[in-house]
Amino acid sequence: MIQSLLELDKDILLFLNSHFSAYWDNFFWMFTSKEVWVPLYLTIGYVIFKNHGFKGIITLLSFVLLIILCDQISTNIFKEGFQRLRPSHDEDLKYLVHLIAGKRGGLYGFVSSHSANSFGLAMFSSLLFRNKTYTFFIFTWASINAYSRIYMGVHFPGDIIGGFLLGIILALFVYEVYLRIITRFIVISHHNKRLLKSGLAESFGKDERLVFFAIIITTGTLFLAAKVMMRLVA
Repeated sequence: MIQSLLELDKDILLFLNSHFSAYWDNFFWMFTSKEVWVPLYLTIGYVIFKNHGFKGIITLLSFVLLIILCDQISTNIFKEGFQRLRPSHDEDLKYLVHLIAGKRGGLYGFVSSHSANSFGLAMFSSLLFRNKTYTFFIFTWASINAYSRIYMGVHFPGDIIGGFLLGIILALFVYEVYLRIITRFIVISHHNKRLLKSGLAESFGKDERLVFFAIIITTGTLFLAAKVMMRLVA
């Protein structure tokens, strides 16, 4: 059963990874870069501190804790524990997968830290803001970020799914801890957890729109930049 799932994982990877072009190479190479998304992180920080002032440090630290947990658990527990080779290091696949600029990543790939971090951030922030439009945009961003790892040939789909589940679980855990702490610092009228969650979301006003505008602008810039890079190379 497990062997059949592993073979299916490889087949799906080879199918998805085989659809590539110079344009998308440029796009995903930039999209997967952490530096490109600094404006998004700064925007989230701005929304937090604008509405909660100095007390927003509690929310910011919750984000930091979540990313540390996602990154460390995915790397030190899952990758080192399962030691599943990335497709870019697998002897049967490393010459079959399409890589960008020869980048193969680390030796082990289960679970994807990119996927865990992206979906963890998406889940936690969507729980904070509780806005359907924002949730759509942030999860779309996380999905593209996770898919980029398959496109680049450094992760199996199973690695991405594992990272997704890990990120979601850790985000739910951190959010529950956050709810217990935040009421000690920010006055939110509530009589039960449901009202607490909605009151917390209301405390951010409509400023979460700034975050998905940052996603739109950054993604649009990447689309244009990928096209410009193609022309420069040509």
